[in-house]
Amino acid sequence: MKIYTKTGDTGTTSLYGGTRVKKHNLRIESYGTVDELNSYIGLIKDQEISDTNKNSLLKIQNELFILGSMLATPPEKETLKNGKERLNIPKINESAILFLENEIDTMDATLPQMTHFILPGGHQTVSFCHVARCVCRRAERLSVALNDQETINTDIIKYLNRLSDYLFTLARKLSNDLSVEEIKWIPEKKS
Repeated sequence: MKIYTKTGDTGTTSLYGGTRVKKHNLRIESYGTVDELNSYIGLIKDQEISDTNKNSLLKIQNELFILGSMLATPPEKETLKNGKERLNIPKINESAILFLENEIDTMDATLPQMTHFILPGGHQTVSFCHVARCVCRRAERLSVALNDQETINTDIIKYLNRLSDYLFTLARKLSNDLSVEEIKWIPEKKS
């Protein structure tokens, strides 16, 4: 199988099901940003972190592929002519969201209480988490905008919202694991 098809040379691409759209289509932007997020999560997973965190991140990467597939399938193509679902894979659902919530709660139980906003940084691995969190928020915003245009599964938006919380908490956990002081945001007072 060749990597290049030349079918996108005019600025269009295919959604799952064959519909051709411009490469700047909001649906493409949404799942393209999820793909970018998945790459950043791979970067975090490649750092010197615990196997537990690596396994959780691998699970999340797989779920992001599912989520991207869901975003790549327009509503009119979700069902085949024979009535079966086009995507013959488990979908992002409440259990995927609960997994993230449980991970957040487990990490949060070991962390000092947050008293201030925290500036990203302190260690490269922690910074990677914050970059991924920001990309996740962008994917969420794009998915919300897409949902305003054409309905998508709302579990996608919930999952991305929870994932950004997970990435924030992971950044705090890794700061703690790496003995890195969190940088509190303390605004200067007006003179």
